[in-house]
Amino acid sequence: MKINISGHHVDVTDSIREHVNEKFAKIATHFPSLIALDIIIAKEHGEYQVELRTNYEGSRISASGTDEVMYPAIKAASKKLDAALKHRKGQLKADLHETPSCTTPAIAHEIIQEMELR
Repeated sequence: MKINISGHHVDVTDSIREHVNEKFAKIATHFPSLIALDIIIAKEHGEYQVELRTNYEGSRISASGTDEVMYPAIKAASKKLDAALKHRKGQLKADLHETPSCTTPAIAHEIIQEMELR
C-alpha cells in the first residue's frame, strides 16, 4: 500500500513518516486490496487535524481525527478508518450471501385438517 503524506502548516519529518507507516501496517495486512492512502496533516488554531482518504472495493472511504497533539490525532483517525473499512468489508460479505427464498407460512386450518382429531 502506498501512503501519500502531506502537511498543511506542518513539516512532515522522517519520524512522522515512520510513525504513520507503523500505524497503517496493520490496516495494510487486513485489507490487502488497498492500493493507496492519502493523509493530510494540518495544524489550525492550535489543533492538529488528520484526514485520511482511500478507495476500497469501489467506494471512497475517509476518516479524520483531531487533537492538540499530533500523534493521538493520527491514532484517532486510524481507528476511525479501520472501523469504516471493516464496515465496508461486512457490507460486501453480506452481499455475497444469498437471500433466503420466501416461503408461505403454513395456514392454521390446513394444519388442523391434517391432524387426526377424535
